[in-house]
Amino acid sequence: MSEDAQGAAAARVTLVCCVLTALCEGIDLQAAGVAAAGIAGEFKPSAAELGTFFSASTFGLFFGALIGGRIADSSGRKRVLVVSIALFGLFSLLTPLAWDVPSLAWARLLTGLGLGGALPNLIALVAENAAATRRSFSVALAYSGAPLGGAIASLISLLLLPSGWRWIFIVGGILPLLLAPSMAVWMPESAAFRQLPLEAQMQPETAAMPNRGDFRAIFARGRALRTLLLWSSFFLGLLTLYLLLNWLPTLMVGQGLSRSQAAGAQIGFNLGGAVAALLMGYLLESRLRQPGIVVAFVALPLLVLWLADAHAHVSAIVLIVFLLGCAVLAAQAFLYAMAPASYPTRIRGVGVGAAVAVGRIGSIVGPKLGGALKAAGHSSTQLLHDILPIVIAGSVCALWLAWHAPRHSSIGSGVSVE
Repeated sequence: MSEDAQGAAAARVTLVCCVLTALCEGIDLQAAGVAAAGIAGEFKPSAAELGTFFSASTFGLFFGALIGGRIADSSGRKRVLVVSIALFGLFSLLTPLAWDVPSLAWARLLTGLGLGGALPNLIALVAENAAATRRSFSVALAYSGAPLGGAIASLISLLLLPSGWRWIFIVGGILPLLLAPSMAVWMPESAAFRQLPLEAQMQPETAAMPNRGDFRAIFARGRALRTLLLWSSFFLGLLTLYLLLNWLPTLMVGQGLSRSQAAGAQIGFNLGGAVAALLMGYLLESRLRQPGIVVAFVALPLLVLWLADAHAHVSAIVLIVFLLGCAVLAAQAFLYAMAPASYPTRIRGVGVGAAVAVGRIGSIVGPKLGGALKAAGHSSTQLLHDILPIVIAGSVCALWLAWHAPRHSSIGSGVSVE
């Protein structure tokens, strides 16, 4: 087999493994919401305890992304990814064995640590193994597994009785435990990471070549503005996404939909997002890159405004929610494609991990903000109007990033375009 054919085969295997990992992530990220009714009926948690259960996984994800990305720059993407997925699956399986709400929260925290270590490394692996002309599309394809997993979790919520809540964590644990050994055997290490020892022999460490995993380097040599824009975009984007994921069913019921109709619309939100993420990846590699980015980030606040002012027509609300899913998740696909392209190989893990971690802070803030606004007596329409300035700010940061960041980076050589 020729070297080009071997590289293409490695890229395909890596992409399949990482799509499946993202699918597992998507199932887990909505597992708590699916299980909430059954947990509330069985353990009778207070509102504060239920909130801790909801946020525990996200806190774990924050620390897992920081630690996993940093270690991967020294030890390798594949090794950290496989260990993270195995831990994620193990603790997900331990969640149904919890005997009270605190033990549930600890299990979710540990599950989040594993998931957090996996996410930045699957993005880096896909980017570093993909051909230069298909890099953004490959990252978007990998990311599209997450909303597909979310759609599966929403579908399970329609099929399960509340008392069967443990099954969502059992399914969410078995899949990564089957995936981890398969990846250990079949998936190659990042091509760019394997080249680092040879690169070091040919060119000794200099100021132009940062130390592996050096956090300070993501702000050095002209990267500071790009890093801050990336962080701002991730924070505001995930704040919006998770506020919508957690509160859309409630908001839709408040606008006249039944619970089953709201759940169906939530599935449409995720499926539309998966398709739009793929489309965004394709557009990022084409002449329509800039128009595609503009459409996604301009449409996002307009759709939030449209949903806020929509009347209780089921078909209209479902269509708006579908299009909103397209815009939100296309925006996320753009950010995940930009993150690995923003840093050289030596600091790509820590750079992507830090961006993902900052985004996870947004994913904690979003649902809590929605809860605070609802507790203050805001209607569904008022809440959507309240978050509109946040959505606009996120779009502005992302558009600024799109014009500031390079269209392509020399990922394979370990050097990013400054």
